[in-house]
Amino acid sequence: MKNATLHQLQVFQVAARHCSFTRAAEDLFLTQPTVSMQIKQLSKAVGLPLFEQIGKRLHLTNAGQELLATCEKIFSSMSQFEMTVADMKGMKKGSLNLAVVTTAKYFAPRLLGPFCHRYPDIDVSLKVANRGRVLERFADNADDLYILGQPPESLEAELHPFLNDALVVLAERHHPLVGKKNIPLDRLKEERFLMREPGSGTRMMVQHFFDQHGITLKVKMELGSSEAIKQAVVGGLGISVLSQHALALEGTTGQLAILDVEGFPIRRSWHVIYPKGKKLSIVAKTFLDYLLNEGKEVAEKTSLEMTKDLW
Repeated sequence: MKNATLHQLQVFQVAARHCSFTRAAEDLFLTQPTVSMQIKQLSKAVGLPLFEQIGKRLHLTNAGQELLATCEKIFSSMSQFEMTVADMKGMKKGSLNLAVVTTAKYFAPRLLGPFCHRYPDIDVSLKVANRGRVLERFADNADDLYILGQPPESLEAELHPFLNDALVVLAERHHPLVGKKNIPLDRLKEERFLMREPGSGTRMMVQHFFDQHGITLKVKMELGSSEAIKQAVVGGLGISVLSQHALALEGTTGQLAILDVEGFPIRRSWHVIYPKGKKLSIVAKTFLDYLLNEGKEVAEKTSLEMTKDLW
């Protein structure tokens, strides 16, 4: 395998994780023919096929599985070595790969800002995806750290709560309930309700809350993002429950309002997680320490300042 290149191994590693040349091309910002060509050349260097097509699905061969395990060790060791050397030089240098659920996109960049200014030689990759996709990436050990609000209880993970959150009832600014105090929870049964899609952490927590109180909502629409829900609320299609962090840029628009409903806000925590037994890189440890100490103060302060006009 002396003719194999690191680039070919990197392309193979991503393609093997996805079992898809198309998704590998998307992740690597390459064309699909380029990925196919790199895999073909690598297979030639190995002397055995690395993938096989069964029906419409792509699968790793035995040789491919062995090579993937080898790639994981190679790149993990190289990354650790580079960051160890940088640390010995008194520098923080290397890469940080984060995957966050869609609602976290409202505060994750604000958390990263001061960190990146402090450590300008750290290259950060931020993947934003729905909860299911983030859990897939977690299972594949595709990133350094993961941020989500509702980790599954069965997850074999190190869990670190680092940021407080509040789920609030949201309405269009001119809705009849805006300005009323301590609205009975039962009153929401009369309203058209907008929900996040099934599988969303917010959806699960909201559904659990109303089930506990014996409230059956009139769910008129399910939407796949907080942005879509906010636009639907502004359009008068109904009311909803969203994370306060998802509203952090709405204070100046004057189109949304938070309702004072009995039992709300629902309190929860955001978690940063990684697989049990995973050895974090120096850069990942540095970011985790920052997140658990200074970072949460940045996000909480910004969120409170930018949502105060919605109450």
